[in-house]
Amino acid sequence: MTHLSSSAPPPHPSHLQDFISAAGLNRYDPEAVAKLWGGRPQRLVQRLWQTLVPIGTFLLTVLMDRFTGQLSQGERIRQRGRQLCELLTQLGPAFVKAGQALSTRPDLVSPIVLEELSALQDQLPPFSNTLAMDCIAEDLGGEVETLFAQLSKEPISAASLGQVYKGKLLDGRVVAVKVQRPGLREQITLDLYIVRNIAQWIKRYTRIVRSDLVGLVDELGTRIFEEMDYLHEADNAERFARLHGHNSRIAVPEICRRLTSRRVLTMEWIEGTKLTQLQEVRALGLDPEDMINVGVNCSLEQLLEHGYFHADPHPGNLLALADGRIAYLDFGMMSEVKRSARTGLIQAVVHLVNKDFDKLAKDFVKLGFLKEEVDLSPIIPAFAKVFKNELGKGVSRMDFKAVTDDLSGVMYRFPFQVPPYYALIIRSLVTLEGIALSINPNFKILGAAYPYFATRLLVDPDPELRKSLREMVFSGKSLRWERLDELLSSAGRSQGLNLEVLLDSTLDFVLSESGSRVRQQLVETIVDGLDAMGWQSVCQVGQRLPRSWQLHSLQRPPQTWDNPTPVLELFRILQKLPGFEPSLLWQRLLRIIGEPVVYTMGLQVVQDLAERGVVRLVRDILLPQQSLLPPRHSPTS
Repeated sequence: MTHLSSSAPPPHPSHLQDFISAAGLNRYDPEAVAKLWGGRPQRLVQRLWQTLVPIGTFLLTVLMDRFTGQLSQGERIRQRGRQLCELLTQLGPAFVKAGQALSTRPDLVSPIVLEELSALQDQLPPFSNTLAMDCIAEDLGGEVETLFAQLSKEPISAASLGQVYKGKLLDGRVVAVKVQRPGLREQITLDLYIVRNIAQWIKRYTRIVRSDLVGLVDELGTRIFEEMDYLHEADNAERFARLHGHNSRIAVPEICRRLTSRRVLTMEWIEGTKLTQLQEVRALGLDPEDMINVGVNCSLEQLLEHGYFHADPHPGNLLALADGRIAYLDFGMMSEVKRSARTGLIQAVVHLVNKDFDKLAKDFVKLGFLKEEVDLSPIIPAFAKVFKNELGKGVSRMDFKAVTDDLSGVMYRFPFQVPPYYALIIRSLVTLEGIALSINPNFKILGAAYPYFATRLLVDPDPELRKSLREMVFSGKSLRWERLDELLSSAGRSQGLNLEVLLDSTLDFVLSESGSRVRQQLVETIVDGLDAMGWQSVCQVGQRLPRSWQLHSLQRPPQTWDNPTPVLELFRILQKLPGFEPSLLWQRLLRIIGEPVVYTMGLQVVQDLAERGVVRLVRDILLPQQSLLPPRHSPTS
């Protein structure tokens, strides 16, 4: 095998015990890391010199810029942001991962630097092939030649944690073999130990940063250790495949468990084309925009339905396949969102659409962005300023990147603390939108996402979402038919929409406690209609009577009623849904008739009609006749 330059040289014999100890850490434990490196001052001082000197030099240049006033210039800030990316790349894997983590933290980093960090590439020079082959043999318990029929002599790609080879199994299957960098766990644990101690010092003696830096370092350590454990990545890939097995448009590489360990991952080789390579994608007979829609819908299903999502969907991890599927690769960085957080995100979108910035600010408290004691009064107008212009375009035409950039500025100015799940969600969606924009410059991810969002809002039985649906479609006591029309029409554009489930959910909503306003409006409209039609009939009959018999109140033209009932209006909206047939409603008629609330509605209709009949009898028939009688003369007249 050819030896390649290595960014991480083989361990020196004097540090062999250090590496063996660190290699035994399978999960991140700050106390264990402290015990490992606290008693090794020589190694610690050596790494401190390698890291703190360049970091200190960089910070001095930033302080000089601040002192001379140059740091207020956008271009100088951008230049320093690029230099920071270069510095982090030179310092090694832990710092690259730290930079990537910072790129999702608008509460810690200014928007311009945030943009530069988001471009930080997870790429390092490849390490020695000999070390890679030794790692495979050691972990899998056999020589490479006996395990694989063929393995490429050079890595196909190299990243901060490992590099990938293309191989062939003894049974002829083509595979990708990912091998971890030698000494990686040792270097990572040492760097985490140093950075955590710096964070503790800053937390104890300064008030420069309001966020919990120690907690951020621990969170970073946990994520890096998960990424370094290829057995964990294999579990992620198989779980992802199970969750999306119903989707014929999604492909996930099959894991070869027999040839997988903590440092070696063997999986099915998938031959595909990056979604950003438009000519190649079209050459396969595929529509790039259709492929992006598949990816967007899959991402939303991950986020809002399963709460388990791929947090790193960059162009190299999303491939278009010749059969029309999208292949997801690299499951080292996955994240989970609790049900309450998913519901909270949908509620926040509802309040955003309704321009209810007061409730939106409270949503950020519930979602963990703001502490309970934070004064929201200055934040509410800041939200209004950020969203006002974009909301004027309509949700489907909002520029997601522009909104998140402006929102990042708000989070940087006010005491926000961004939860890890949100940071990864934004990173995932911004990356996905970036890929889509390279295909269609007019692409709007919120426009593409709204159909799925509308479907979740309409079909999810969660009581909180039922409440949000009511907020969405009602203004006071009035039903916003145009808003309901928009929601149902958007849901109709969602891929894989089950129309029967949508109808049942809509019916459940109308018949539930949350739909009481809909039912009340339905009763009022039915009563108005029946009352108007009944009076029209009475007037028409009265006008056919002999002139001398006609009541004065029946001689005027009968009032017309052309206001359709909510049932007819809803039917008109449903007719626009793809695949809708009136028989779908007839099939549900028996259930509707048998509902106790429908019986109550019928009684209410009868009662209201009776009351109106009495009022009409007195007001329009009896009283007008009394007014036509000759006036009585008093005895003294």
